[in-house]
Amino acid sequence: MMKLGKYSFGTGDRFGKEGKAQLQAILKMEEKGVEVTPVWNKSHREHRTVGTQPESIRKEADKAVQELQFQKAYFVDADHINAEIVEPYIPVSNFFTIDVADYIGKSASNKEKKEFLRYFEKYTKGFKIDGFSSEIKISEAELEEMTNSFLLAMKKAGEVYSIIKSAKKEQFHTEVSIDEVEDPQSPVELFFILSALAYYQVPVNTIAPKFTGEFNKGVDYQGDLQQFEKEFEEDLLVLKFTIKELGFPENLKLSVHSGSDKFSIYPVMKKLIKKHNFGLHLKTAGTTWLEELIGLAESDGKAFEFAKEVYKEALQRYDELTKDYFSVLSIDKVKLPEVDSFHSGKEYADALRHDENSKAYNPHFRQLLHCAYKIAAEKEDFEALLLEHRARIEENVTYNLYERHLKQIFPT
Repeated sequence: MMKLGKYSFGTGDRFGKEGKAQLQAILKMEEKGVEVTPVWNKSHREHRTVGTQPESIRKEADKAVQELQFQKAYFVDADHINAEIVEPYIPVSNFFTIDVADYIGKSASNKEKKEFLRYFEKYTKGFKIDGFSSEIKISEAELEEMTNSFLLAMKKAGEVYSIIKSAKKEQFHTEVSIDEVEDPQSPVELFFILSALAYYQVPVNTIAPKFTGEFNKGVDYQGDLQQFEKEFEEDLLVLKFTIKELGFPENLKLSVHSGSDKFSIYPVMKKLIKKHNFGLHLKTAGTTWLEELIGLAESDGKAFEFAKEVYKEALQRYDELTKDYFSVLSIDKVKLPEVDSFHSGKEYADALRHDENSKAYNPHFRQLLHCAYKIAAEKEDFEALLLEHRARIEENVTYNLYERHLKQIFPT
């Protein structure tokens, strides 16, 4: 079985054209003595939007690995799947991110609750987690609220896991996503969730909790860094405890979703995973599409005109493009530039490239274009332009993932 490394990185790629450029960034980390496992992830929504099939991401990953003669483990992640859509992903994936957000807050049956609470009873009397200053105590009210909020969702995760396990001969890795909710989980809630996953026999390798603050698409983290640090460290301590207590895989680790461009929290995570000698999985998605668009703009001529046309249509189709991302966007429409304000590809690229020190950088412009990949997918000349300007685009993609992401996140 290919082993998921201590450090792993979700290389999201909307159009499946940048696998080689992404893997180059992983190889650059290897040259620095840091092994990072690449995990090509793509959601059902993204496949549907651009008209691709699940097997396309497997082909992208295999092709990149073959071309660069990559000898280490790599994975293909069926991202944000549930029981209704998992089937076509099973043959081509070896990593599955199970999304149970739709069931959080919905109650399991009384019978299910009673049976689980018999299993969980010993923890209601109090227990100690190393690193916490006091014993963990759970009141009856807390227990009832957690049971009503999370038990059914973890049962559904178990059902999806069973579907995959029964259909897939080779071993695979499993993530459970609980990040797409309003409030962060407390340490007690995270332990309850992991206990429920153990009860339903889901051997998770990574879990994606919700953290305080805004993880908006394609822009930096907005929130209280001290609070994030506290939550992140407490979650690490809970995971350490559950590996021993509940028998989870030794490589169980936190997964951070919408991880692209969250530059201000990278030093915090880097410090804490080093302090606790713990792993980390970080997912990126739309960053690569934006680097493609930046590369096209920088190439001027027809490529720049294409980039402008994408933005022009994005303004016209604003509501359509942003509706699925409403909770992870913070766009002030007044601050969106006029299409005609860009007189060169460099001006366009400078506004789009995420450089907090640049006066030209426009996070509102960037967030809207993050959602606008659907427009590019509809245009006949997009693939030809990507091919024509391959060298510049690949350079951008590799630089962005290596210099701005991988080097800043994983300890060397």
